[in-house]
Amino acid sequence: MSLGGAANTIEDDVNIPLWNPAMIDASLQNKFAVNYTSYLAGISLGSVSFVSQFNEKVGLFYGGVQYLDYGTFTRADENGSIIGEFSAQDLALNVGYAYTSKASNFTIGANVKFISSRIDTYSSLGIAADFAALYRHSNERTLISLTVRNLGTQLKTYDGLKEELPMQINFGVSSKLEHLPLTWYLNIDNLQQWNISEPNPSNEIIDIDQNVVAEEISFADNALRHLVVGAELFSDKKISIRGGYNFRRGKELALNGTNSYGGFSYGFGLNLKKITFNYAVTKYHPSANSNTFSLVVNLN
Repeated sequence: MSLGGAANTIEDDVNIPLWNPAMIDASLQNKFAVNYTSYLAGISLGSVSFVSQFNEKVGLFYGGVQYLDYGTFTRADENGSIIGEFSAQDLALNVGYAYTSKASNFTIGANVKFISSRIDTYSSLGIAADFAALYRHSNERTLISLTVRNLGTQLKTYDGLKEELPMQINFGVSSKLEHLPLTWYLNIDNLQQWNISEPNPSNEIIDIDQNVVAEEISFADNALRHLVVGAELFSDKKISIRGGYNFRRGKELALNGTNSYGGFSYGFGLNLKKITFNYAVTKYHPSANSNTFSLVVNLN
């Protein structure tokens, strides 16, 4: 989150296989993580991650749980009379595995996800899979990865309406500088769709005839919205410092005439012998930021 929200090649972090299963390796064995995000408008989300070795022949497996709690809503009848409250939650169970070729620097990985969604008394079920490939450069500092996420289908619809899962293709590269304690990250997301731009209502104009004219988004502007950049200082020290920028978030949530810093994020990590504590702030809007907390425990 502190790196912009789409860093798929973070090493030695048991949370990352949730987004990129090709990152499962021996450095994550017997590590356990709990994460919590205080999101917007009373929404909260979190996850639990764990990597363990089944046996020496089979190798390492990733297990994780994700949840999203939308909070409570006002219940009203068809006449608009308030008659109580209801809630909504999503839950996903994840199992992942990766295989590294001994003859090359390539790793391939996959996640299988069982998804449950509930709104009041209505529910929906689904199943999905993630696939990823990772290349480790011979300099041992550079990682290149491609992930395809959320390939799947609904098993049970809400009310007979079949919905598509949000399939996404992301490309990521990161590298540690040789003579400076800094790692940079570059991600290109949503490769499955070229035009991902949405006009920002804050940039609407009114012409001489009092017609509302929506923001025009150029080719270059749309291309930038696929990019997320981030950097981390002192990744292997007691205290790590991180920052990132999400171009799409910054463009779509900007307020005309106001410096809202939307799209920026930052955070730090406190790396102790057996425990790592991470904290991140994500800037969305002048009136709404999110805070993410992560605790990683080494059980070895």
